[in-house]
Amino acid sequence: MSAMSPAKHRPAARVAAALGLLVMAFAALLGPAAPASAHAVLVSSSPPNGAVLASAPSQVVLTFSEGVRAVPDRVRVIGPDGSRVDRGKPAVSGAVLTITVDQGAPRGTYLVTYRIISADSHPVVGGYTYSVGAASTPPTDTGGGSRVDPVVSTAVKIAKYVGYAGLALLVGPVLVLALLWPRRLSRRGPTRLAYTGAGLVALSTLAGLWLQLPYTGGGGLFAVSGAALTDVLGSTFGAALLVRLGLLGAAVILLRPVLAGTAGRTDGLLLLVLGGCGLATWSLAGHPAATPVPVVSVVADMAHLAAMAVWLGGLVMLAGFLLPRASARELVAILPIWSRWAAVAVTALVVAGTVQALIEVGTPAALVDTGYGQLLLAKIALFALVIGVAAVSRQHVRRHALAGAQAEPDPDAGGELESGTGRELESGTGRELGPGAGGGRGESDPDAAPAADLTGDAAEPEALVGAVGAGRPRGLRRLVVLEMAVLAVVLALSAVLVQQPPARNAAGTTGTAGTAAPAFWSATLTSSLYSLQVEVDPAQTGNNSLHLYAYTPDNRPQRVVEWKATAARPDQGVEPITIPLLPIGDNHATGEISLPTAGPWQLRFTLRTTDIDQATVTATVPVK
Repeated sequence: MSAMSPAKHRPAARVAAALGLLVMAFAALLGPAAPASAHAVLVSSSPPNGAVLASAPSQVVLTFSEGVRAVPDRVRVIGPDGSRVDRGKPAVSGAVLTITVDQGAPRGTYLVTYRIISADSHPVVGGYTYSVGAASTPPTDTGGGSRVDPVVSTAVKIAKYVGYAGLALLVGPVLVLALLWPRRLSRRGPTRLAYTGAGLVALSTLAGLWLQLPYTGGGGLFAVSGAALTDVLGSTFGAALLVRLGLLGAAVILLRPVLAGTAGRTDGLLLLVLGGCGLATWSLAGHPAATPVPVVSVVADMAHLAAMAVWLGGLVMLAGFLLPRASARELVAILPIWSRWAAVAVTALVVAGTVQALIEVGTPAALVDTGYGQLLLAKIALFALVIGVAAVSRQHVRRHALAGAQAEPDPDAGGELESGTGRELESGTGRELGPGAGGGRGESDPDAAPAADLTGDAAEPEALVGAVGAGRPRGLRRLVVLEMAVLAVVLALSAVLVQQPPARNAAGTTGTAGTAAPAFWSATLTSSLYSLQVEVDPAQTGNNSLHLYAYTPDNRPQRVVEWKATAARPDQGVEPITIPLLPIGDNHATGEISLPTAGPWQLRFTLRTTDIDQATVTATVPVK
């Protein structure tokens, strides 16, 4: 068998390069993971944290900042002797979780631990102590489930990003084949790409359903039970993913005529409706459905997803198929239309992102005072760079389209193509860019020859060839690659934002009408041995709860042998005060401290990870 000719190899290599860039874009989202941050926050508890009661309570009541679900057998009250004193299943009513407690338990200190699922489908782990009669040595919870398995956590992220990649690979080919594809070019490659995208979305959805079981329960990849499965399928998350599978199956049936170019208007409209409903499942399964204004958040998130899919999917089609295969005359018609699509997508991203930011940030101060706001500012800066690159691409297209319109018409092309109007694209179908523009050769093998040879013309008009680059606009391809590369970084920051507590919670802004969300301070401190996520709630004078989460330098949960913490006010001569810490997991500890005055309190943490290895980190907390 003869070796593949360079002419055949070049288009395939370009397609592979475009797909490889897309894979790298989503691989960038899997960069060093930030410590997991839950979106539901414990607002109050009864009995209060650290309280000493005269008699045992009949119930423990926990109130969170948003609606929650209890993970089966992961909400517990441990007595002073280490035995469980909770009775029956905990009752959940919206954001309030009630645990029935045995009043005949002995005197001493009790440990309350919980693992619940917030409204945005993420697990939340926490705990605190109270005492009856007198304090004693706090018990420990040996039941496990105090953290997310790192393998499961990574698999969840991979599944999500595979779904986003599939969405872009599905939307891009469908739009381009339906509205911009020259009839003379084979549809085989883009069609396969579209079906690959549909398969990736299905795979991601099935994996998401499976992984949600150990993700919420705290076990390994195969820690699956019938009760957990029933609980997940009965949740909003499970229902949204099941609906997505059904909609995807219906959409695949309609894809064949649309991708083949034989679909009627009804088929296109039905596919559009199914696509819109499918986008809603991503929003309903995440935190947009848990904001103070869920309808607005869901619509904005859908617009954000749709614009991302159109933009990124269109760039893949442009770089992988149209730029290397379409003739110069076809590109003069196609590129201005794509430029307008990109402009609409950018506008949608800006508007939807602004709406989401106003909801999630709440106040201008939160942009600089919270991790969420700082990441958002970085994303805005990079997005501005993407818009700049897109603007240069748009000017590139306009300049070459004008040059092409002024060129002498090709005698075999069936007439002159007007500048940037795409008048040879009949009703937006691209069919007039068929035999007329291509010399009447009809369907062709996509790997048969370079784009210039596929036209069937002896030579393109000299001015047009000079303007568009002989069917190979390398300058535009470089701009497209740069646009995709910067967009990959923007998507990576978006993924990190999803893991951060919304700034409206972190900054203590209003959560619901007439109800103030709790103030909250959070930071991540780093040392050579570990990174430490510190959460102080409510960061105000009086009693404050402290949660510490330790991670290895590569962001895996770090087992801590010994925890130490102090608080001081050096500016007022207040010497370090020891903060009693209670370990409730390998990498999680909690404590309580009363801060009598407002101002900058210096917290100092010393963590020992082995018998000989330890490191100290400090943070300054602005107490109001």
